[in-house]
Amino acid sequence: MPSNSLNNILKRLLKQPTAPFHEYHVRAEIEALLKDCPNVKLKHDKFGNLLATYKNGKSKSKPTWVLGAHMDHPAFIKPPGSKKRDEWDFLGGVGKLEVEAGVKRGLRKVKGQIATWNFPVNITNTRIEATACDDIIGCAAIVMTFLELARLNIQTTVHAAFTRAEEVGWLGAWHLAQNWPFGEDSVFLSLETSRPVNGAVMGGGPILRVGDRVSIFDSEAVAVLMTTAKEQGIRVQRCLLDAGACEATATQAAGVRSAGISIPLGNYHNLNDSRQIAPEYVMMDDLKSLIDLLKALVATKHDGIGERTIRERVELRLQEHAEHLKAGSKLFK
Repeated sequence: MPSNSLNNILKRLLKQPTAPFHEYHVRAEIEALLKDCPNVKLKHDKFGNLLATYKNGKSKSKPTWVLGAHMDHPAFIKPPGSKKRDEWDFLGGVGKLEVEAGVKRGLRKVKGQIATWNFPVNITNTRIEATACDDIIGCAAIVMTFLELARLNIQTTVHAAFTRAEEVGWLGAWHLAQNWPFGEDSVFLSLETSRPVNGAVMGGGPILRVGDRVSIFDSEAVAVLMTTAKEQGIRVQRCLLDAGACEATATQAAGVRSAGISIPLGNYHNLNDSRQIAPEYVMMDDLKSLIDLLKALVATKHDGIGERTIRERVELRLQEHAEHLKAGSKLFK
């Protein structure tokens, strides 16, 4: 993976201010990065989500994956119709006391109708630090994956959804799922940055989410992710991340088969261990491993979803061991 290209994508995206309902700067930058990418088509849905499709020849992956990441982050926005210079609403999961303390420290930076925390983007070989890693890192992973597929001329089909207003209740993902444009055989894969809990650690690789605080995800989709990681020698973690919830819960509730992967996140929602406003950060190797996993996932034909269900596996075992069952059952009294 060309490291400089990834660094460039990260810098361009992470410096963009964003907030729930005000994702236009991030969306425009993603479009600029992908507009000349071979085999990629872009469009908007009615909610303003950015949809992308990479299609080159016949699809190798089964199912067809829809990679999802949200473009917003907890931040301040101007109340609709307000003309007061210092009137702001803070949207996203951060406590009022912590927000007020951050404002008193002079950390708020205004750009138009948005105000964000004012932290620089710092990228090294080991760590990425910025105001809004959640979920701009997920967006960057999808962009880099598409560019790498095009550079390698991989023949496959994969979709992506860059969604709006996740931080206020998965609104963009819900609209996407209610108006699902990708076909019944496709599976939504939420890409997030999340607080590592239940044994997950920073630097331990991408976390394949069994579920989140609200839902348990599609078991066959998780199995395909695990198999792909094992076959490719990619270090991953498999955990239930129940300290929060992600867009896979919304899409799954709407009837779309869904799973999730998370990059371990430090200072989740800009809160450090002392509950003070601070920059978020992730580890570079975790992000690179995620991109490698996504490339392998969409470019490889898998046994799994659509091939043999759990029901079929059990019924095959019953047939295989029918004589043992019969012989053993005769000994029960």
